[in-house]
Amino acid sequence: MKLLSILFVTFILTLIGSKFIQGNWNFLFAGNLGMAAFIIFTGLSHFKFQKGMALMIPDFIPAKLFWVYFTGIIEIAAGIGLMIPSIREITAILLITFYILVFTANVNSSKKNINIFKGDYSGPGMAYLYRERIPMQIILIAWTWYFGIYLN
Repeated sequence: MKLLSILFVTFILTLIGSKFIQGNWNFLFAGNLGMAAFIIFTGLSHFKFQKGMALMIPDFIPAKLFWVYFTGIIEIAAGIGLMIPSIREITAILLITFYILVFTANVNSSKKNINIFKGDYSGPGMAYLYRERIPMQIILIAWTWYFGIYLN
């Protein structure tokens, strides 16, 4: 859930900044910038913690490092896409689909007790999945839908 602080802090600071600069609360911009900052940050983490991220991928999927880097690039591109009004809605739809698809890696990671930061099996396990990851996944999907599709 610590990662969500990037989303919320960026959102709040941007919202306050829009009030001072534009004279109104720009929820659409602040919401999408918050998600863009979050998803770009997580995309960049694929390049720093590639060993741990590769361990998350289910065993039946080959070329694990390729998928780690590829999904990192997808996340960075999604963050950029959310900030371009003409492609924001399709980006949000694809990002929600992405969140649903990669959730299997989060389940796999929890089952195997993977610690992505250390690249080993000393992670928090299933408790993390139920206590933190599922609620976070719901927030990310709802946020992306609300600011990327509904308000758009």
